[in-house]
Amino acid sequence: MANRRDFIKISGLGLAGMAMGGAAYKALANTFYNTPETDGISNLNRTPTYCEICFWKCAGWVYKNDEKKIWKIVGNEEDLNSNGRFCPRGTGGVGMYYDEDRLKTPLIRKGERGKQYFREATWDEALDYVAKGMKKIADEHGSECVALFNHGSGGDYFGNLIKAFGSPNIAAPSYAQCRGPREVAFLSTFGEGVESPERTDIRDTKCLVLIGSHIGENMHNGQVQEMSDAIDKGASIITVDPRFSTAASKSKFWLPIKPSTDLALLLAWIHVLIYEEWYDKDYVEKYTFGFDQLKEHVKNMTPEWAYGITTIKPDVIRATAKEMANASPAVIVHPGRHVTWYGDDTQRLRAVAILNAILGSWGRRGGFYRPEKVSVPSYPHPPYPEPKRTWREAFPGQFPLAGLALASGICDATIPSLSRDCSIRGWIVDGTNLIETLPNQQNTINAIQNLDLLVVVDTMPMEITGWADVVLPECTYLERYDMIRTGPHRKPQIALRMPAAKPEYNTKPASWIAKELSKKLGLEEYFAWNSMEELLDWQFKKLGTSLEEMQRIGVKTFEREYDDLYFGEDEEVEFVTNTGKIELYSTEMEDAGFDPMPKYTPHEEPPEGFYRLIYGRGPAHTFSRTANNPNLTDIMDENKLWVNPKVAKEWGLQNGKEIWLKNQDGVVSQFPIKVRVTERIRWDSVYMVHGFGHDDKRLKRCYGKGASDANLITRVHIDPIMGGTGMRGNFVTFLYEPEPSIIKEKSI
Repeated sequence: MANRRDFIKISGLGLAGMAMGGAAYKALANTFYNTPETDGISNLNRTPTYCEICFWKCAGWVYKNDEKKIWKIVGNEEDLNSNGRFCPRGTGGVGMYYDEDRLKTPLIRKGERGKQYFREATWDEALDYVAKGMKKIADEHGSECVALFNHGSGGDYFGNLIKAFGSPNIAAPSYAQCRGPREVAFLSTFGEGVESPERTDIRDTKCLVLIGSHIGENMHNGQVQEMSDAIDKGASIITVDPRFSTAASKSKFWLPIKPSTDLALLLAWIHVLIYEEWYDKDYVEKYTFGFDQLKEHVKNMTPEWAYGITTIKPDVIRATAKEMANASPAVIVHPGRHVTWYGDDTQRLRAVAILNAILGSWGRRGGFYRPEKVSVPSYPHPPYPEPKRTWREAFPGQFPLAGLALASGICDATIPSLSRDCSIRGWIVDGTNLIETLPNQQNTINAIQNLDLLVVVDTMPMEITGWADVVLPECTYLERYDMIRTGPHRKPQIALRMPAAKPEYNTKPASWIAKELSKKLGLEEYFAWNSMEELLDWQFKKLGTSLEEMQRIGVKTFEREYDDLYFGEDEEVEFVTNTGKIELYSTEMEDAGFDPMPKYTPHEEPPEGFYRLIYGRGPAHTFSRTANNPNLTDIMDENKLWVNPKVAKEWGLQNGKEIWLKNQDGVVSQFPIKVRVTERIRWDSVYMVHGFGHDDKRLKRCYGKGASDANLITRVHIDPIMGGTGMRGNFVTFLYEPEPSIIKEKSI
């Protein structure tokens, strides 16, 4: 098995298909193992930051050169998220600042939506336009008919503004499109969620099971490093994936499962552990509820039963179950991050939670630890007004266990319906490209066309900005103060982001935009601080430090209140469930009208001549937001379509050939994609990296590069438990020449 450094290098370079020469390889490796080398540049100064390229938000230092220009970003050695190392995406964050294609001044739309005709405006004019539109919606329909979509730090400020305005409708697409099912599943089982960063004790695990989780390509920094540590210590890796991913290349077992059958494999593993008596008997006896019901439930779900569904041989299912049992309790069946697949995702993640429970890994070293975080006090402001309606009124009786607002639900509630007394009439979209984020692009466009007001706050001219009434250009994270970073980890920590440079062009921080907008709405008392420095210093002093100290150290670590990272030897634990136990049989699910234990249900098969569309992540990019970054496009500037050699031969496809894709609903990819013929993908599927195929010509580096998977996701399976949007029920076939697309015809 490869050592730690080999894994990180391979992960950073991406076995997903990037080829590099020695110089580029060395440069990228140096950015991951970064240190503040000066290379002859003297008098460097530095300012603290935390990264905005992905949700991991690693803390680091921004260095400037003799000309006071931003030069490089490195990790802060005190930071538990990064351990002093930034990934390639994080070090490439400098490119956001220097990207000449970024938004430069406020814009107000001219003509019809989606046609990219805008005029430049002053900030005062643009904010007046927004305030007038919001007031008009409130007067005619109610404040609740304005919604916020957010992803990133700006959501704190706009969330405060929207709640002060009287609307509770705030949604992060990452809940319904990404992580929601796992949080609901683990809450229903353990009474606690997985959280972000995940509470996985990977560095001390002896067996890590990755089922649709691509550590090494998603580049969640801390997990990549901890997995490398675990490999060095001899941990075994089991990867379940229809393709040979980076993680699979480091694994003792690779299980190339038939897509959509993961739940059958999970249930078969549970069967083997129980009926071979390989489960943690003492743990199950002490902490769980419903074991007898579970044992009866999986009685017939044997490896032989699962083989006919998953194509994984029975002896492999038994061998991998034994591998987990041998490592117990230092074993992790990883809950994943993007887990919205087939519409039964909460139940699939329930099976993951149950598997971890009977292996005794929850609350144990090498399994799942108890995280702790700092609670940052809010600056004093009046109580928020009580909203008259929420997004739930649009879906009576549906999605009972959804813990947060659903972005897809708010989108659907924007389209007028006879069953609703009020539709959403205004959107504020902060830092999320909804055209590429929400499934079924035509549905999103239909919703937008029914809006009275669409405001987009972003740093780049993404597809969503082309549909906006008003575009408000935010400065990059390297040019602004932001809220204190806090998050769950082994020890509680806080981190500061401060500007390394003044905002370029006529751009502003989200904090300034929201505060100025509050004045125009008569809500300034909810932003009573005079400056971000004043706000942060007040908060830091409440936490026993100060802005001055944090500017010097960047990260501050606090000791845990109790030495309880793991369960004690004889500790009595009361779980926040109906029974006070880990619920293998979920009473919460039963009370809500759902199966208390997960059941396998077959999913649709590809039509003849079609292949299941699988999409994923590349280590150099974060979704679609970095595709134009000048530093990161040098590493990967387009995606390719992985095609099995048998399929390629049947269709006459060769490496590098450009083809178009057509899905089961007749939608054709807007741009062609190059073929990559490889044994590393099953014959019944094709694979591409998400985030390419941009159609906004203002994005000069990434316009038309590769294909957009979001373009082809028109079939969505909704999870009835919490509303997650299952997006892997889409199939594609190949076209040698483009042809009219249904979605294009509808959009004209």
